[in-house]
Amino acid sequence: MKLVLLSGGSGKRLWPLSNDARSKQFLKVLRNDENELQSMVQRVWNQLYKLGLTQSAVIATSKTQVEMIQSQIGQNVSIVVEPERRDTFPAIALAATYLYTYGNTSRDEIVGVLPVDPYVEDKFFARLLDLEDALKSSNAELALMGVKPTFPSEKYGYIVPDVEKSTEDLVKVSHFKEKPQTEEAKLLLEQKALWNCGVFAFKLNKIISLLEKKGLPTSYDELSANYSLLPTISFDYEVVEKTEHIIAIQYNGEWKDLGTWNTLTEEMGSNILGKANISKDSKNVHVINELDIPISVLGLSNILVAASPDGILVTDKDASPRVKELIGNLEQRPMYEERRWGWYRVLEHTVYEDNTEVLTKRIKISAGKNLSYQYHNYRREVWTIVKGEGVLLLNDEFRVIRPGDMVDIPISNKHAVKAVTDLEFIEVQTGTQLVEEDNHRLLLSWDEIEEMAYVLNK
Repeated sequence: MKLVLLSGGSGKRLWPLSNDARSKQFLKVLRNDENELQSMVQRVWNQLYKLGLTQSAVIATSKTQVEMIQSQIGQNVSIVVEPERRDTFPAIALAATYLYTYGNTSRDEIVGVLPVDPYVEDKFFARLLDLEDALKSSNAELALMGVKPTFPSEKYGYIVPDVEKSTEDLVKVSHFKEKPQTEEAKLLLEQKALWNCGVFAFKLNKIISLLEKKGLPTSYDELSANYSLLPTISFDYEVVEKTEHIIAIQYNGEWKDLGTWNTLTEEMGSNILGKANISKDSKNVHVINELDIPISVLGLSNILVAASPDGILVTDKDASPRVKELIGNLEQRPMYEERRWGWYRVLEHTVYEDNTEVLTKRIKISAGKNLSYQYHNYRREVWTIVKGEGVLLLNDEFRVIRPGDMVDIPISNKHAVKAVTDLEFIEVQTGTQLVEEDNHRLLLSWDEIEEMAYVLNK
């Protein structure tokens, strides 16, 4: 059985810690068994690893999340990169062609699809494997996994069974109901409906043959190059609603969607992350502070304070699910990102009347990692080294850089740097287009960079 993990999201429900580059699954606010902070994606990947499932798993995601995934779970994970965000059906179709083209996967192989960030026990993933047997024994086209509800929730969708045709082990799906009102949810529970946790399985052929019927490529490279031809539609609408024979299996265990601040704080294990104080008469308060200035809460209860370079949120916990409505179409560049080599934080960004921009960042490159060999057409960079030691390549010459050193990189100058120890520096960019698109990467690996420099200097 192959697994496809869907990693997406715009990050607005957990603003200001999450953004387009760092969606909720990447926030390190949970505790692992060693009491270290971890993200949802790290937690899920570790659970899959314990069951020996990571080798058969691929992650489907957008370009903006690739380096974050590699930073948190390693460089060797198989990633399917969407050329543009379109919806779950195109993402799953692209992942299916990846398995078909490069995964040595036959059309009869079972493929399981799930979100990358469920908060569940290990046995959830063991139960996931039962979808394969359920499909084969029932001859169904699609198998879902539903969670036995613990209360009549308005937040989740429901899988409604055909009671007469269902058994204790196998549910024949009658229909679906999206986020009902509480009274209707109570009736659904009486009908033994299950929460729909977004997990399903099918034979690879179901998607490959669908692409063939639509006249679309089944080769990964061809479909990726023609990704815009795929309809912008969810998998539920394009596939699930058009499938007649659907079955489901039941999972009886803990399952949570930690998609809002009030649900996420229930699992944090600590009321304070970062510099903060909470008075003794403040009850049920959580503070998550990524800034270097302290936050104090005095005489307030049932609130959440979250602060990051992207902004500051103070909210009643019960109101926190409405954060996405509050910030609306707020558009700003991500102020914090994790990359394959480390992280950066935007300290200040100013645009002047003549359209000249100044952007100041604090950048950390982890020991042994490197920035790519690159150049910029619209900006000059000045670095001030504040911590660690690194090797800089500038104008085809290597030099060692240490705290106190300054590096001036004019427009169009090719450069790269490798951290010998954890390296931190302040970068000041000045120019007219201070955007990611002006990073023109020539070489990624340090071995390639050294070899290129050696050839040029012979």
